[in-house]
Amino acid sequence: MRILHLSDPHIGKDGAVDSLRLMLGELRQVRDVDAVVVTGDLADDGATEAYATVRALVGDFARPLGAPVFYTTGNHDERSAFAKVLGSGHPEGAVAFPGEERAAVSEVGGWRFVTLDSLVPGKVYGRVGAAQLEWLRGVLSTPAGHGTVLAFHHPPIGLALSATQRVFGLREAGELAAVIRGSDVRVLLTGHYHLQLCGFLASVPVWVTPGIVNRIDLTTAPGTERAVRGPSASLVELGGAEGPMFHTFHARDPRAHELVYELDEERTREIIARHG
Repeated sequence: MRILHLSDPHIGKDGAVDSLRLMLGELRQVRDVDAVVVTGDLADDGATEAYATVRALVGDFARPLGAPVFYTTGNHDERSAFAKVLGSGHPEGAVAFPGEERAAVSEVGGWRFVTLDSLVPGKVYGRVGAAQLEWLRGVLSTPAGHGTVLAFHHPPIGLALSATQRVFGLREAGELAAVIRGSDVRVLLTGHYHLQLCGFLASVPVWVTPGIVNRIDLTTAPGTERAVRGPSASLVELGGAEGPMFHTFHARDPRAHELVYELDEERTREIIARHG
């Protein structure tokens, strides 16, 4: 199973469409992709038009590959606009979560794809509620042919050297860990941090793919944060003798490494206090 993993296009932000087009153009030579997963922040401000743009661009890329596309919500997304354009976030035939959250389950080549909705409206951090967790427990009660891929926006892990990751990730990650422990979940795919990161939750690999719209540069002083230009994406390979394997693609952006924003310690503390 080869999964192209994208996240955080933030369509609506200045230059975001160009970054997504550039990244997809750079990936045109990638072959044997079985599925495409886009883990949230599709829109920067929840506009319906942004979801239509993402669907058109990513759909045009995935169609020649014969690869289904799976979308999740992120903290910048708006559920009703997401649903209006993308439904559950899965292709037709998916089994959707019976609630307002955009969660669903599908099968591709014996692999089960489950997307969750970690959006907490108005907040930067994420949460997967009790109803979704109970639904997920039921889904996982029957093993899939090859295993399960679980995708959502907010990582349940974070780097201590980042001023924001420990605050802005998934809350109550232990509750999710209790559901997936001992199950057939083979990997958790997430985004949100705009940089690549790998860790574990309940012995399951967690992969954080870098962002499309920009990437976070952690070579700054402690307590500060800096974002620079340069879209990235990932290829995830499952089922092989050495898997899971994670590979990151970086677009050849002529503006790569140009500063997008930089926050000093005071501003970073203010943002954490407001959204934490």
